[in-house]
Amino acid sequence: MADWRTRPINDPVRLGSYPASDVIFLLKDLSEVKLEKSLDARERAIQSGTHYSEMLPEEKQPTAAYLELYQETLKQSAEKVALAVGITAELILHRKGPDTVLVSLARAGTPVGILIKRYVEDIHQHVLPHYSISIIRGKGIDENALFYILQKHPGAKLQFVDGWTGKGAIRKVLTEACQKLEQEHGIKLDDELAVLADPGHCTDMFGTREDFLIPSACLNSTVSGLMSRTVLREDLIGPYDFHGSKFYKDWLDQDLSNHFIAEIAPLFGGIVEQAQRGANEFLANPPEVTWKGLHDIEAIQSEYHIPDINLIKPGVGETTRVLLRRVPWKILVDRLDNPNIRHIRLLAEARDVPVEVYPGLTYSCCGIIKSVKGDAE
Repeated sequence: MADWRTRPINDPVRLGSYPASDVIFLLKDLSEVKLEKSLDARERAIQSGTHYSEMLPEEKQPTAAYLELYQETLKQSAEKVALAVGITAELILHRKGPDTVLVSLARAGTPVGILIKRYVEDIHQHVLPHYSISIIRGKGIDENALFYILQKHPGAKLQFVDGWTGKGAIRKVLTEACQKLEQEHGIKLDDELAVLADPGHCTDMFGTREDFLIPSACLNSTVSGLMSRTVLREDLIGPYDFHGSKFYKDWLDQDLSNHFIAEIAPLFGGIVEQAQRGANEFLANPPEVTWKGLHDIEAIQSEYHIPDINLIKPGVGETTRVLLRRVPWKILVDRLDNPNIRHIRLLAEARDVPVEVYPGLTYSCCGIIKSVKGDAE
């Protein structure tokens, strides 16, 4: 096998609505390719065996109700998000040092990676390179993107970044990908995933384990640099290409990606001491990685006779996404008066989806996708 150091990888093209100083997307531009399927058609295809990365949901501009939800959530949680960013950034700096390269997992990780980068620049005056790359459940990580980063930054330490954890599926894909890279190419990477919220208890680098709605979970591409989910299809992605994505440049006038960053970043100065205290507490008493969330999900799968564990989407962020872009069957909540699920109850009511209390749930809530095969009827 050819040495990865000399692998002829195609250079990245300029993508997304963020400044290049905030992030470089290592993704192939598929903007002109028709990849979208309707909600029902995509759900049927996924549950019939088509991999979700081979097509895209029909992404619509957010309605007035969703924009209101975003603004309200942002208003309520901006300081909580800023503190979680600060704690996570302090942990990264302590463990990896100033020669770290941030590698966010597109697309939910992208705004989080930008915020961590901004915090480190604003508070510590270190400029960390930041790339956003694709990782796909069932397919793995974009190795060409990693080779590109390692060629550009020899000897640097990589820190993978995502928004939050659910069942920990992406963390497991990341671990498997890092093991494969070491076995096949002798590349040793740290598979620890840094996230703002870890309600699934599957990493020890996080800002909080509270399951709350990070506002960027509300709006899909319009808060993620106008980038689609990532795509991996053999007829579209060549051997030296990055995984693909679409850039919805026609939506620039609707874009809130930079607005989200601009609302959070100015708060960093006020949370530094608290963030450093929080990080020091985690360093002095390392949190356990118990995968408690996954155990809960396995119990729910058994109890409700769900045919595929991937139909269960735990956590406020994932449940919000189920209600926004999937076909939901039922929503489970830890308790009805949890302030973190007010919008979940409103969205569920609007779509006529039943909400059921599941006492003792690790997460604030879980969304269960309807089985089109009738198994969860």
